Amino acid sequence: MKRYATFRFMKRRKSVIIPARHRSYTVMVVLLMMAVCTATADNAGAEGPPVQVKGVFPNLTVMAKGVGSDSEAGIGALIPWAEKLWAVGYVAHIRGKGLGLYEISENMTMRRHPAAVTGTFANRMAHWPSGQAFIGPHAIDAEGNVRTIESLKNYRLTATVSHLTDPKNKVYFLGMEGRFWEVDVQSLESKLLFNLVKELEIKNAKEHFKGAYSAQGRVVVANNTYDEKEFLGQRDAGRLAEWDGEKWTIIERNPFVGVGGNASGSSYGGNTIYATGWTKSSVVLRALVKGQWQRYLLPKAGHTWDHAWNTEWMRIRHAVTERLLMDVHGMFYELPALSYEGRIWGIRPICTHLRVVPDFCHWRGMFVMASDQIDHDEGQPQSGLWFGNIDELWSMGKPAGWGGPWWQTPVKAGTVSDPFLMTGFDKKVVHLAHESDRNVNFTIEVDFLGNGTWKHYHRVAVPAGTGYIHHQFEDGFSAHWVRVSVDQDCTATAYFMYN
Repeated sequence: MKRYATFRFMKRRKSVIIPARHRSYTVMVVLLMMAVCTATADNAGAEGPPVQVKGVFPNLTVMAKGVGSDSEAGIGALIPWAEKLWAVGYVAHIRGKGLGLYEISENMTMRRHPAAVTGTFANRMAHWPSGQAFIGPHAIDAEGNVRTIESLKNYRLTATVSHLTDPKNKVYFLGMEGRFWEVDVQSLESKLLFNLVKELEIKNAKEHFKGAYSAQGRVVVANNTYDEKEFLGQRDAGRLAEWDGEKWTIIERNPFVGVGGNASGSSYGGNTIYATGWTKSSVVLRALVKGQWQRYLLPKAGHTWDHAWNTEWMRIRHAVTERLLMDVHGMFYELPALSYEGRIWGIRPICTHLRVVPDFCHWRGMFVMASDQIDHDEGQPQSGLWFGNIDELWSMGKPAGWGGPWWQTPVKAGTVSDPFLMTGFDKKVVHLAHESDRNVNFTIEVDFLGNGTWKHYHRVAVPAGTGYIHHQFEDGFSAHWVRVSVDQDCTATAYFMYN
């Protein structure tokens, strides 16, 4: 049987079948023709479409310029506005040059805007009452005209949120060092209202404020200070706090990073605010539902996020209209915009990943993810964008993780842990341990409806001698939440592994 080589000429979309014995000569001819065509196109000044590799356009890359940019080059925020996609880049500690505000057009070309300011920015907000989008220290009108808030361009800006009493004319800005400003949306004049390091009693630690959100008559802010001192219990400089327009209240003294919600009314169960943080043992999800804070726990997909500097930023955003997406500790989740019966439920893990995703949005039918990809340790700092279909998130990595309510934690008899997420994972096992000279019974309860209806699942007796036992859940078993209690005072560990 003779073998043949097939060459397809894209211009005419026709195939030519050539005997194998002539293949080497044919290859040379085809390569020569391609070279001639390429040279002709170059001489004619023709430009082809931008190169794309699996949703990545290399020409849409943010790069820090010069040897003075020895930090990082991330893309801190994205916002669709004025017919374009706007992005703002950031360097660490405002050290570097060549970054700032970028505009991306429908033909997938990008330019650094003439008003761009190199800095550390990760804030964005569409302010519809004034017809402007705020991103970094800039205000962009509906025609794409850019103004700059001169008084804020030298600060590390992390969030812009609605004003509590004058939302039509003013907004709030949060800075990484804890400064909290009020900004007039027309004049762009700023007024410093608070130094949150002082207001929230952050001492002997480096502040690192991140997300913020405004709803239910309050502003909620997050500070994610965390290193080995927090891990060892020697310090608690992380913060989740709220301001009602009169006073600041600390909600939790753990590192928090993402704050978001859904601007909806009573038909959605209220305008719920979500905040994500972590402890040494698990991810923490706080929810403000009708003025009351609730606390839930989620698994960690990895410990690579267990430091304040490593989070950069984990967001709660709209994935699409009226559907929230949550990225926290290396896992994407569906997050409901609803809070019925005063509860949140329907949280579902999507995938695990190693990508740093400072922001994401939809633009011209594509789901877009920002990134922070290469810092000075690997060469010239640079980061790109990913464009694709949101459903492709499900193929990034199967949900897996670990965590639990107690990590060598002193607990009292009858103490019931916070709910820990159970749904969306295949294999499940729980490790139970205590440091007591008596037998301790651990009771496991599950809430499969997600509305706080707890049912007894299993009672595990952990003997005093070994102080340890594990329980493996049957394949296919799942509930939405699981919680644990003990019948003796002890130092207890309850840790789940999901694979």
